[in-house]
Amino acid sequence: MHVIRYSILCIFERKNNLSKRRIYWMGLITLLLFPIPAFLALHYISGKSFGEFMDWESIRFSNIAIGTCIGVGYAFLANQLMKLPVFKSVPLRVDDLVKSLDLTILDAVFLSLCAGIGEELLFRAGVQFYAGVILTSILFVVMHGYLNPFNWKQSLYGIVVLPLSFLLGFGYEWYGLWFSIAVHTAYDFTLFVAFGTDDGLEN
Repeated sequence: MHVIRYSILCIFERKNNLSKRRIYWMGLITLLLFPIPAFLALHYISGKSFGEFMDWESIRFSNIAIGTCIGVGYAFLANQLMKLPVFKSVPLRVDDLVKSLDLTILDAVFLSLCAGIGEELLFRAGVQFYAGVILTSILFVVMHGYLNPFNWKQSLYGIVVLPLSFLLGFGYEWYGLWFSIAVHTAYDFTLFVAFGTDDGLEN
């Protein structure tokens, strides 16, 4: 999620001229730095080990396969919803921003993995342990800028994403971290590709 968070920098770049290097740095920061505060809190406050934090036991083919299918399916649903007439009046259209990034397939894979792993470790493995599913799921959407009380049109994206955030939260509780990572990564990658199809993602 990822898709909007990476593309949201275009707001500050009037000509949408983000460099590929800057986007990759954002991905690496998400992957490597986001999980650190979550692990430190869980380790020093709650006594969790690194292995427990990473939830290695939830790496099962079934969890990852089902999570991937759900992520792809929800992305297709979200893509269709964003084509509704009401989204045409949104001042900052996410699909246009993603197209302006001019990503390749490899770029989409890399950024999706970075967001899927880094953000789920921070929010689901970290924040959710203390704040619970409901609050964490709402906070996840708010922190991405999808819910804006001053711009209800922009908040339409939040309405689309919020059910997915709840799914990630409850999925973490029921099936483990790597199920949520699979859902998140597949969702992001599918939207990167879907939003780029008009101009075509480069191979």
